[in-house]
Amino acid sequence: MLRFCPLASGSSGNSTYIGSEQTHLLIDAGISGKKVMEALASLSLTGEMLSGIFVTHEHSDHIKGIGVLSRRFDLPVYATEGTWQAMEGCIGSIARKNKKIIYSGEKTVFADLILSPFAIPHDAAQPVGYTISDGEKKVSIATDIGHPSDSVKEGIADSDALLLEANYDVEMLRKGPYPYPLKQRILGDLGHMSNPTAGDLLAEMVTSRLRHVYLGHLSAENNTPQLAYHDVCERLYQRKIRPGRDFAVALANRHTPSSMICLE
Repeated sequence: MLRFCPLASGSSGNSTYIGSEQTHLLIDAGISGKKVMEALASLSLTGEMLSGIFVTHEHSDHIKGIGVLSRRFDLPVYATEGTWQAMEGCIGSIARKNKKIIYSGEKTVFADLILSPFAIPHDAAQPVGYTISDGEKKVSIATDIGHPSDSVKEGIADSDALLLEANYDVEMLRKGPYPYPLKQRILGDLGHMSNPTAGDLLAEMVTSRLRHVYLGHLSAENNTPQLAYHDVCERLYQRKIRPGRDFAVALANRHTPSSMICLE
């Protein structure tokens, strides 16, 4: 059984639990180590049970707790070479044996799970998303995406469950308080994915396998859960796809763990 639970998702911090009966992993730890442990406890898990951490990219909302967790629980940390170079000075000392390099497009077998990083278009050193499989079911993590590139589409294809970015409402961003250069960065091809773009991508990627979708990484300033859900579902309805009937769509919680999804 493959288990999947966003522990925190949003511009203030991101971390996702992926596990099986024998393997327990984190994708990112962009909240404090203490908050990660509290989130795990709510799932009846402990830090000692973790097997490793896989990193998408070096921005602070994805790496804040990595160093603490790796040192306290002797955890291996997996990231691309570019991400390691960019984040190493921000996470403190990591034991040499726990510094693991992954490569986009190359699978990493971790006990009974297979992790496949795929390149994502984002303004970071060498960012990736992840798919995780137990050989039968597949979960994909696809956030911090400037535009839905071919590598993203190939990575998340045929997923059973998906965490997909719906970062901003276009009008809220344009009219909001952010300085113009930051707005342009978010809107650009290496920024983040808007609600309508997320809906269009999801509509394109729907298959009979897909059962669960979490919309995540919502901006606190430029989006609301209601807008994200409405805008994405509207794009699905336009293509005769019925969220709630064809598959479940939910919002990943910003500060607390979302509901656990179990794929059998």
